[in-house]
Amino acid sequence: MKKFLTVIILILLLLSIVIWLNLPKITPYYTQLAKTRIGLNFDLQPESQKDAHFVGSKKCQECHEENYHDWKNSMHAKMIQEIKTDTSAVVADFSKLPEDADFTLAQAVYTIGSKFKQRYMISAQINGKEDFRLGNYQWNSQSKKWQSFKPYNYWYKDSYPHDNKSFPTSTTCDGCHFTGYMSTGKREELSISCESCHGPGSKHAKNPKSAIFKASLSDPMRTNEVCFQCHMRNRDKRIETQDATSKDLWMDAKDYPDGYEPGKPLINYKLPAPFSPGEETKEFWANGAAKKNRTQGNEYIHDRMYKHGITCINCHNPHKLTNTAKKPEGNDACMKCHSFGSIIGPHQDRLEDHTQHKADSKGSLCIECHMPKTAKHTAKSPLTVRSHLFTFTYPAQTKAYGMPPETNACYACHKDRTLKSLQDDLKNWGKLEWEKLELSNTSF
Repeated sequence: MKKFLTVIILILLLLSIVIWLNLPKITPYYTQLAKTRIGLNFDLQPESQKDAHFVGSKKCQECHEENYHDWKNSMHAKMIQEIKTDTSAVVADFSKLPEDADFTLAQAVYTIGSKFKQRYMISAQINGKEDFRLGNYQWNSQSKKWQSFKPYNYWYKDSYPHDNKSFPTSTTCDGCHFTGYMSTGKREELSISCESCHGPGSKHAKNPKSAIFKASLSDPMRTNEVCFQCHMRNRDKRIETQDATSKDLWMDAKDYPDGYEPGKPLINYKLPAPFSPGEETKEFWANGAAKKNRTQGNEYIHDRMYKHGITCINCHNPHKLTNTAKKPEGNDACMKCHSFGSIIGPHQDRLEDHTQHKADSKGSLCIECHMPKTAKHTAKSPLTVRSHLFTFTYPAQTKAYGMPPETNACYACHKDRTLKSLQDDLKNWGKLEWEKLELSNTSF
């Protein structure tokens, strides 16, 4: 009898090992993916948080030291920096500031950004109130040069005077760049801090049992909204709800979801930048890929991973801001979920069979093919912004959509080739689906 039980246990153990080894890597995320989808209109902000106020990240540090430390060393904490407090925040060479600049370093109060470009905020009286304006030059951190900057030259160009000195940051920049400003109209704290993603924390700080919004506990479709509030290009919601034009919003067009706090339904506050498949705009190529930075949400909502419940924070640690454009985690980030021969692919047994490139080459890096560089941080910057569409764009599609060859993943590495010859390679490898095969036969 003991021998029989031992054999049964060994068989069950062996069977368990076989099952476990054949489970897709997505299995640990099953609970997340299987969460009830409650819809985009449901208010998820805890009731007790609705009349709370902002207390600042230092208060959060008292109990959340590790998260505070990680955040403090991330770029979110450095998005807005006060120059008089830390002169090292200035990355530009002011000795080369053009003579026709409408500001000096002595006048600049805050820096905005630094990694790709840096702009400067100057105190100003605008529209009868104390505000800030932006200088008419910005520092391009990628080219190490000053370049002309006209902040009014965006979708709201009919809403403001074409004069840097009359262009307020309060309605255009501060909602995303200062914690709390989006909902209170007050610059509660510099940069993007804890309460930008968790909402006002006064009640939670006083009583930790008092709930505060935590995106990871929500419907995964809604989890992304804490990122989408700023990482999705938009229009003023009143254009939709009040049938207003940008001209109707003179000196008041908002380039952020005015009134939004994490947990509230973002769809009630944000009108995404318009896009129609096949139509190129100033912000998107005709296939929907970004032409500008800060469009991750606009792209991602079209992807299958988004629809199935994969969230921004599955790929990016929200406190450390890991796996960034400058410091990607490589294939490990993707292979947390994907595995060869699994039900979600890649549907080959080896990396080389999937990519047709050597395993240790650039051509076998997931992001090079599925997140090509399609966008720029400024018009005079190189292509460094990676697409969040994730679907592979074939060379024939790049040509059919009238996109620059440089935005195509294949051409980005093989500039000595034509899009047609690169498409032929895919055809010869048997890597084209029927509709892509049809496209390749008619586009060249």
